[in-house]
Amino acid sequence: MFALLFYNLLANNVNIDHVVAKLMDIDLPCFSTQVSTDHLMTYLLEVILSHLALTCASLLATLAVIRWYIRDSCKVDGFNQKHVFITGCDSGFGNLLARQLDGKCFHVIAACLTEKGATDLAAAASPRLKTLLLAVTDSVNIRRAVEFVSEEVRERGLWGLVNNAGRLIPFDRTEWMQLEDFSKVLDVNLIGLIDVTLQFLPLLKKSQGRVVNMTSLLGRVALIGGGYCLSKFGVEAFSDSLRRDMQHFGIKVSIIEPGFFKTDISRPDAVQADLRRLWTHLPQDAKDSYGDTFFDDYVNAKGLSMGVSNSDLSKVTRCMEHALTARFPRTRYSAGFDAKFIWIPLSYFPSFVTDFIVVGHLSFPKNKRNVS
Repeated sequence: MFALLFYNLLANNVNIDHVVAKLMDIDLPCFSTQVSTDHLMTYLLEVILSHLALTCASLLATLAVIRWYIRDSCKVDGFNQKHVFITGCDSGFGNLLARQLDGKCFHVIAACLTEKGATDLAAAASPRLKTLLLAVTDSVNIRRAVEFVSEEVRERGLWGLVNNAGRLIPFDRTEWMQLEDFSKVLDVNLIGLIDVTLQFLPLLKKSQGRVVNMTSLLGRVALIGGGYCLSKFGVEAFSDSLRRDMQHFGIKVSIIEPGFFKTDISRPDAVQADLRRLWTHLPQDAKDSYGDTFFDDYVNAKGLSMGVSNSDLSKVTRCMEHALTARFPRTRYSAGFDAKFIWIPLSYFPSFVTDFIVVGHLSFPKNKRNVS
């Protein structure tokens, strides 16, 4: 409102001191004596009426923001009566989320890949948290996990399923990959996630619960070759179709799209070791096309780029927690500055713009390309 007032004054080249003095109904030398609020309100009303459309738009936008904030802040009740099953809890996001929810009195059932991961997590949490071993690529193993969770939740059903388990390696130049390199990642990140979700759906329908699927900014913009981007694009599509199919049954599905964060699956030493494996198995003519020094320079650059990833994992787990605890969870959550303001906005640009920006960040051989 006041912005409109000053805009009107400036637009008409009005001397503000004289206007205020006039509104106060006093002489200019006595400017600081007494304020006439009646005159001020009259003038303000005139400004509002003269910019009625802009005023209405501003008011509606303000009310919409306030309504969104209030709605977004509403929480469900009875955390201590709700069970949440989380995959991939050995480390990283899953481990932190399990401890975070345990601290809020949820009954957490954390699935770990290794015995050590399960033992360490159990030691760091309350006796309320339960752990079990699970490989999401094994359907029989998943079925046993469903039976275990069924015994825990009984007639209440499962409130939350968090599909967090995943792997990144192997990834890089598409030319360097073999079919099995794609399968290793797709089997965990996509097929395994689908298998877990389908087997747990009956328990989720009982409680009209939540599904939280971990994707990535790489499910919006394909920055690397290999199975990782393919799997994350697939999880995005699966989540969208699942959300629409389950809406009638009261199940809400949310997608988490983090930027680049430091986790065990993206350790620089493991990434560099796998790059060397891929390069070693590459045919000699393919190596020659990249030149003698390309690989060493590329590995060093890759290590530097992965070293700048965000180490604050709580930015992601807060989004996951909100998806489980909010009365009105969001469909998509982006976590991290790079995801919010660079990569996800970039995904809405025309392809030629995205290609120009992404290709500009990729390393290429120094020799010129032969174009026939």
